[in-house]
Amino acid sequence: MAFVTRFAPSPTGPLHLGHAYSAMLAHDMAQAGGGTFVLRIEDIDRSRCRPEWENQLIDDLNWLGIFWDTEPLRQSDRVGMYSQSLDKLWADGLIYPCNCSRRDIEAALSAPQEGTELPAGPDGLIYPGVCRNKNHQRTVSERTSRPADANLRLNVSRVTVDESFERRFDISTGGWQWFASYRETGIGPLGNSGLIEFSPEDIETQVGDFVIARRDMGTSYHLSVVLDDAAQRITHVVRGADLTEATKIHVLLQRLLGLPTPIYHHHRLIRDENGKRLAKRDDARALSKYRAEGATPADIRRMVGL
Repeated sequence: MAFVTRFAPSPTGPLHLGHAYSAMLAHDMAQAGGGTFVLRIEDIDRSRCRPEWENQLIDDLNWLGIFWDTEPLRQSDRVGMYSQSLDKLWADGLIYPCNCSRRDIEAALSAPQEGTELPAGPDGLIYPGVCRNKNHQRTVSERTSRPADANLRLNVSRVTVDESFERRFDISTGGWQWFASYRETGIGPLGNSGLIEFSPEDIETQVGDFVIARRDMGTSYHLSVVLDDAAQRITHVVRGADLTEATKIHVLLQRLLGLPTPIYHHHRLIRDENGKRLAKRDDARALSKYRAEGATPADIRRMVGL
């Protein structure tokens, strides 16, 4: 199998040491595997993305000695493809509009069990299904057109297991068990590598009805990333361990949309002296600052442990 991996930054601020580690690791793995390294510009958040940040990140990557084999893919050029996939999911009755705010969700979750810790998943609070229940009450004619003025959520309870999950006979229970899986070569959900499996029940209880398109973007990170990985023929996804839990969402969408599932390699995160994960607002560790102070690419490699 060909080895194709990618680095997919958002031009919303300066690249920092964490970005450098992820990009260099993916680039090193592609070279070691005799494969291909590609760049993706994840610029769906048009309110925050800036051309100057894109120019800066490309310059920083080139300074690190990272080059890509094809023209970068820009998500802003692929809005039509995202829309087509949403149309399919809407026609299949798998997504519904939602206008709930975070406060609405907190209130709905807190009502029956005030004072308890609210359930959270990879996208934050697990959605309690307020608008899903409203959508069931709409007439067929009210559900024929996909609205543009609301967030859209995937109704995970309506995902058909025989289309999106595999099954095997469980000797211990004497019955069939449904599951989906992917291969992990880095840090899995429990810090493990190898074959990672999850069930339909795991999706419902640990993820819930996640937002698949935001009203101000026309898509979401989850939808875009699986469509873009397929478009760029990515075979190995190299990214931070903070996205490990989101992989269940991505594998589910790949199955719903008939897309291949790559191998995943979730790597350790670069943290500051207090153990906090680096963020773009942490300008003190921006690559541009290290460059201005005279650091070399070899220095950056040593700083991140490569």
